[in-house]
Amino acid sequence: QVQLVESGGGLVQAGGSLRLSCAASGRTFSRYAMGWFRQAPGKEREFVAALSGSGVTTYYANSVKGRFTISRDNAKNTVYLQMNSLKPEDTADYYCAAGRVAAQGPNDYDSWGQGTQVTVSS
Repeated sequence: QVQLVESGGGLVQAGGSLRLSCAASGRTFSRYAMGWFRQAPGKEREFVAALSGSGVTTYYANSVKGRFTISRDNAKNTVYLQMNSLKPEDTADYYCAAGRVAAQGPNDYDSWGQGTQVTVSS
């Protein structure tokens, strides 16, 4: 398992942008697929985006496709989530996760960060 620490959350107006970062420990970061999930108050955790270890394969939830971009820098052991054209419904705690394959189900991931809060005001 790897240890993950998210950063970059905050308060932004609708239409604005934020970039979330997730720093991972260990020397085998490139072997892990990475995912971003989010959980709004009173709702279940939902898939946002996923990226293979090589960075070649990506998946996005329909709700964020075209607005969010997942990327990684394996030299820095970091995965990013660039969020543009933010909407109030994007408000949630955002979590990064590491797993064996890029997937949309939370059960496919073994390691999770503590989360970073994103609030989008209207």
